[in-house]
Amino acid sequence: MGPRLADIARHAGVSEATVSRVLNDKPGVGGDTRKAVLTALDVLGYERPARLRQRSAGLVGMVIPELDNPVFPMFAQAAEGALAQRGYTPVLCTQTPGGITEDEYVELLLERNVSGILFVSGKHADTSASHERYHALVARRLPIVLVNGYSDDIPAAFISADDREAGHLAVNHLVALGHTRIGFTSGPERYVPVRRKLDGFHQALAEHGLDGDDLVELSLFGVEGGHAAANRLIERGVTAMVCGSDIMALGAIRAARQRGLRVPQDFSVVGYDDSQLIAFTDPPLTTVRQPINAMAMAAVRALCDEIAGHPVSHAEYVFDPELVVRGSTTAVPSVRETRITAPVRPVRDHESAAQGR
Repeated sequence: MGPRLADIARHAGVSEATVSRVLNDKPGVGGDTRKAVLTALDVLGYERPARLRQRSAGLVGMVIPELDNPVFPMFAQAAEGALAQRGYTPVLCTQTPGGITEDEYVELLLERNVSGILFVSGKHADTSASHERYHALVARRLPIVLVNGYSDDIPAAFISADDREAGHLAVNHLVALGHTRIGFTSGPERYVPVRRKLDGFHQALAEHGLDGDDLVELSLFGVEGGHAAANRLIERGVTAMVCGSDIMALGAIRAARQRGLRVPQDFSVVGYDDSQLIAFTDPPLTTVRQPINAMAMAAVRALCDEIAGHPVSHAEYVFDPELVVRGSTTAVPSVRETRITAPVRPVRDHESAAQGR
């Protein structure tokens, strides 16, 4: 049975006439529109006409968490562009609380005969979750690449930001500004990136002769989690706070202001990710930049190499984060009053180079 134009048009959001022009390879259709029609054709399970098959090397699944944190759409966009350059059609699978699970998405992708799957901050990052789902995919020889979360029992390529270094960078910056009571918050400790950031936080404090054991408040990811953690930490006398995401940092800033504290004059905040628009918040957020574009390119390259049958190292490729100093951090009041200028690293707009480890 041939493809139904009405179904494809509805899925792609175009007219049936446009679908017909694309399927017959006629001119007069924009590149984005043509791509939307071909993606709809693939996702609905229809076989492409012979004249169009060479334009796609196949489908690739991208399973990512919710879209509330803008870092995930950033990764999806970068990976989609890299896949398109290699002729692959990405199928984006977004998880939401109470919605389709990662395992259900995998079943849907397998039904579509995807060539491979990228998992971003999935169950592989959760130390309490079973990894049998990934072993099953490897056993059926489906190429997979896992982003931000590592487990040495999964024979696959891993792409990660150096979360320990992220914790170091944030603490070193705040200590240089004279802060000694520095709090930390992120999501639940069962997640690998959270554990690594926490390790880096403690290691950096120890290097400066500081103790932060009572200044850690792990919470829920999101604005609300950052807000709740900041309230508890401020009560313990912290003058600065390291957050596991930019979104949590915005919650921390809101909590500080509700308590009558000025940011950064009374309370400094460091985020993580450097997601879009963070440079335009009030105040512009000092953060540790996750090199999203470089990581997305590396993940796509590893996946495409494996799809093509080339050997891919089943190791973790770790990318250096970068401190971006903006307006949400400053010296503690006592340091400012004595006019001691603390060294800080300036904003740099280029991505850090990757280091395979």
